[in-house]
Amino acid sequence: MANGGQKMRERAWYRSLFHPKDAIEQSELYRSAIRHPSTSTPRGRALTSFQNFFLHLYPVKVPRKVLSFRSTFRLGYISTVLFLVLLVSGMYLMFFYHPVPPDAYFDMHGLATTVAFGQLVRNIHRWSAHLMVLVVCIHLMRVFYSGAYKAPRQFNWMVGVVLLVLTLFSSFTGYLLPWDQLSYWAITVGTNIAGYVPMMGDRARQMLLGGSDVGAAALLRFYVLHIYFVPALMVLLIAIHVWRVRKDGFAVADRDEEVTSDD
Repeated sequence: MANGGQKMRERAWYRSLFHPKDAIEQSELYRSAIRHPSTSTPRGRALTSFQNFFLHLYPVKVPRKVLSFRSTFRLGYISTVLFLVLLVSGMYLMFFYHPVPPDAYFDMHGLATTVAFGQLVRNIHRWSAHLMVLVVCIHLMRVFYSGAYKAPRQFNWMVGVVLLVLTLFSSFTGYLLPWDQLSYWAITVGTNIAGYVPMMGDRARQMLLGGSDVGAAALLRFYVLHIYFVPALMVLLIAIHVWRVRKDGFAVADRDEEVTSDD
């Protein structure tokens, strides 16, 4: 009788019915996707951290001073959160926008009058963009003031500078999308300034506008740059930026070591 009960408990249908967690972990699909031992052992926990992309971005040990608000003011974290807010709110706005004049202007008017929460989401998107420019600038100023750009973090400093340029460029490309008088003349002035760059000014202006004047081609190009090219590049560089922080360590720890060595 006992042998019969043991055999029944070993059957697949019994395990899937009364022990679904064990049945899932023993399935071929689960073992193909999750290739590390159980987290109940130190080796399993270490391999889980090493083989998981999101967990591997963070260091194993963090100095106590890094957790202090005054050490970093959480500016990098705030910038990333604002970027995610821009992505989510921008996706919502894309459902109600056509990058074709004069439809673009009427779509902006429709967001304020007929779309549910349209004006709220647009204001969240606009103010998040302004705040992200401000926070990224302050973040680079803090890194420069604290000397966190020095060896071995020169590469990550350059990545941060490129992210600042992309943040400004993303704000610039989004300025034309409402297709009103303010955005039209702001882009006209901005592209005219770009036309005065030595050697490649006229070519750069032609590439941005898709012609000699601000028109339908310029609106389409700015729209594609704003929603596809620049965000994709920023996602890649943000991942590299955070990963390099994990690899290079924290500048606070370096300063503590210098003070200890002087003592």
